[in-house]
Amino acid sequence: MIDSDFIAGLPKAELHLHIEGSLEPELMFALAKRNGIAIPFASVEDVRAAYNFSRLQDFLDIYYAGADVLREARDFHDLAAAYFDRAAADGVVHAEIMFDPQTHTARGVAFETVITGLLSAIDEAKAKHGMSVQLILSFLRHLDEADAIATLDAARPWVDRIGAVGLDSSELGHPPEKFARVFAQARALGLKLVAHAGEEGPPEYVYQALDLLGVDRLDHGNRSLEDPLLVTRLARSGMTLTVCPLSNLKLCVVDDMTAHPIDRMLREGLRATVNSDDPAYFGGYIADNYRAIAAARGLGRDDLVTLARNSFLGSFLPDAAVTAHLARLDAYVAQAPAE
Repeated sequence: MIDSDFIAGLPKAELHLHIEGSLEPELMFALAKRNGIAIPFASVEDVRAAYNFSRLQDFLDIYYAGADVLREARDFHDLAAAYFDRAAADGVVHAEIMFDPQTHTARGVAFETVITGLLSAIDEAKAKHGMSVQLILSFLRHLDEADAIATLDAARPWVDRIGAVGLDSSELGHPPEKFARVFAQARALGLKLVAHAGEEGPPEYVYQALDLLGVDRLDHGNRSLEDPLLVTRLARSGMTLTVCPLSNLKLCVVDDMTAHPIDRMLREGLRATVNSDDPAYFGGYIADNYRAIAAARGLGRDDLVTLARNSFLGSFLPDAAVTAHLARLDAYVAQAPAE
């Protein structure tokens, strides 16, 4: 059995984290009180009891209700700072976090309010934890492309502090092709591109993300395994998949963690990584995800180190930074007690 402390100390990057999805019930209640907002739950226990999802949309309904407590820049700062503290304790030295500005601008919260709060927490995380962070502006795919383009336009003053754009929210019925123009505009601004595809959606959505959006990284991608030619293509190209095991379990992408395909992905040459997605809602942060798959799939130390190595190779850091992180990872493994 892998030592839990070894997993927590393993230097790693997190590449698939929705910052709004790290809103713990305790912070939700604190922010609701601070901002004078009524929420549809009587207690922290009521919130946790509501986290019994049967599909992605059930989760999203609660997710958007929770986000309503985020009103001021300091709320977004406190939200992100709490995540960075937890991530640092889990061995995260670099994070690429998604935020959903449309969730907030639709409620009358200015884009500037959202991003200034997040950026202040990012600067604090660098000083406090030595952690590097990049922002991924994610478009809500259940809205139209015109709304996404307007959001990208609002982001232009801060484009030098944004690393990439992404695509999230309800996947079924909202194929990647719907957002081809805004992704082309983002590419022209020098931004990297990622998209959720192959979580609930079919392998065809993965093809669209690759061929029509031109993504640099694939979020989730589990259903790619249904198409052998697609698996070969992903493996040969070195495309990174940001896999989220506890999320997959909670949203019924897999019926049981013992059926999770993470080790199959590694065997078939896919650059799979482990991430926490929306940890406040799905039952665990990144180290919890590593522990869950290690226990359920019998992963050994070499497998876990490969997953951590993949997280740096799949990041949007410059080569020099990746090289330094890989050296740090190797040094950690070399000094860690044998299993």
